[in-house]
Amino acid sequence: MLPVRGVCDIFTAHSRTKGDRGADVMDRIKDRFDALAARGDMGLIPYLTVGFPTVEDTLSLIPALEEGGADVIELGVPFSDPIADGPTIQRSSFHALTQGVTPAACLDVCGRLRGAGVSVPFVLMGYYNSILSYGLERFAGDAAQAGVDGAIVVDLPFEEAGPLRNAFDPLGIHIIPLLTPTSTDTRIEMNCEGAGGFVYCVSLTGVTGARDELPPGIPDMTRRVRCHTELPLAVGFGVSQRRHVEALSSCAQAAVVGSALVDLVDRTPGERRAEEAKEFVAGLKGAVPTQGRR
Repeated sequence: MLPVRGVCDIFTAHSRTKGDRGADVMDRIKDRFDALAARGDMGLIPYLTVGFPTVEDTLSLIPALEEGGADVIELGVPFSDPIADGPTIQRSSFHALTQGVTPAACLDVCGRLRGAGVSVPFVLMGYYNSILSYGLERFAGDAAQAGVDGAIVVDLPFEEAGPLRNAFDPLGIHIIPLLTPTSTDTRIEMNCEGAGGFVYCVSLTGVTGARDELPPGIPDMTRRVRCHTELPLAVGFGVSQRRHVEALSSCAQAAVVGSALVDLVDRTPGERRAEEAKEFVAGLKGAVPTQGRR
């Protein structure tokens, strides 16, 4: 078990930030979480599916999320069989696929956003077949060129992640693991050993989707994960309201909000989408302080 230390100590250590990363590789995720810890603030990670409703919408929504206070942005790579996602994100993914949005198009969006001056860390969230079909080395190189900082590959188990890690690590792209309430201590330890950026703690045994109440077992889960890593912990699945973010501030360093934001985008007229999304993120983020987390 890791020794208990102060929050700032935890974030400046980052045991995998990273011995195998080049000294000149920028680490936007670490820099952002270090800044949050120094201010004593809770992080917010909104999710959007690239190309939903359109690519042009994505290009206007992401800067709005950054202005609203997003600390990291998850960009969903549309996939035909999104097994971890509930109806809202499934629907957005299917719609984006019908618009012809491919992994290459997602990387192009990232590159265009970086060219427009967006500096918030980008984390791609998707499925391994998309990357494997693209080619691991080619995908890693193109992702780095586009300014991608990390990837959550939902269906890639630790035992099979070596080739992707070997492609990502030299370019400074983190593999961010998903851990669930049913993850054993052995698998938590294993996944934390290979983690970078932050660790994504799934709040429930189920798929994505906004919920009125968070499960009661989240603090216990995050305590189990904290025994095996000094990386920041982000909690997602079901998070949709400011009170959820406030509740999570006692046990995590960031909250992930996906379906609630995608629903908002879906029901908002095009000319209002960016502003509504900005206000939604700003309302969730506010100035939620930390609560002496360890």
